[in-house]
Amino acid sequence: MQLKEVLESESKVLTSSQREEYFHRGYLKLEGFLDTAWLTRLRSASMRFIEKSRPVSRNNEMFVLENGHCYEHPKLRRVVSPVSHDKIFWEFASESVIPDLVADVVGPNVRFFHSKLNYKWANGGQRFEWHQDIQAWPHTNYSPVTVGVLLEDVNMSQGPLTVVKRSHVGPLYDLYDNRGNFVIRIAKEKLGWVTEALKDYMIGPAGTVFLLNCRTIHGSDVNYSSSSRPLLLNVYSAADAFPYSANPIPSIYDGTIVRGERARWAHHDPRSCQVPPDWSAGYVGPWAHQSK
Repeated sequence: MQLKEVLESESKVLTSSQREEYFHRGYLKLEGFLDTAWLTRLRSASMRFIEKSRPVSRNNEMFVLENGHCYEHPKLRRVVSPVSHDKIFWEFASESVIPDLVADVVGPNVRFFHSKLNYKWANGGQRFEWHQDIQAWPHTNYSPVTVGVLLEDVNMSQGPLTVVKRSHVGPLYDLYDNRGNFVIRIAKEKLGWVTEALKDYMIGPAGTVFLLNCRTIHGSDVNYSSSSRPLLLNVYSAADAFPYSANPIPSIYDGTIVRGERARWAHHDPRSCQVPPDWSAGYVGPWAHQSK
């Protein structure tokens, strides 16, 4: 759908000013948005993942491990596709208020794409360099939006996700390096214009939710604190947005219409988009690319 059509559709959750803020800034933060019941269920499921990871000694289709992970002291970077491993995460992604929230910024017909649970473990959880998302999973238009949920309180010492205001209206950057590696980072010399005033930090109490446009530049610093920063990330799009490439985090729910109806026509944005390597044979995760 065109932006005008989205704004003309009836809002389910957001106020008019909140919708306008999302489209103006390229993101929207809603402090303490999630109710206690959902937050409790998600936290419990997250703890089950951590317990299940204890005997795991290397990365697999479910877990990306942090350096130093062991049975006695589990440390996770990511649970890959939590919707595939615990029904609570799919119930949350499809039956909670979250798809209604997404509908307010993409239109009434909402398509699920993928999910991940990033932990940013205490005392050294890794930095994630500045990047934009859409080059890793290009679609026919730029409606894809990531919904982030803070499962615990997050402050500045924990390496919070950081966004660059209004960067979604600027250019898409090359995420390949000069040797042809897809590194999922923007070259530092391209971002000299990013000042502190342009940054916003996704901090807040547990249950804070944010919406992030797929073109918005973002990244995160090292977690220097003694507390981990579990962050659930679900990606959706308008139903008329179709991926050009293989989903890097596939699941049986990829493409499920969680609100409204399936599209009969694809909407093609005239702006071009970089394409990633072929993920169909598997995806090793962003940190492996950035270490190159």
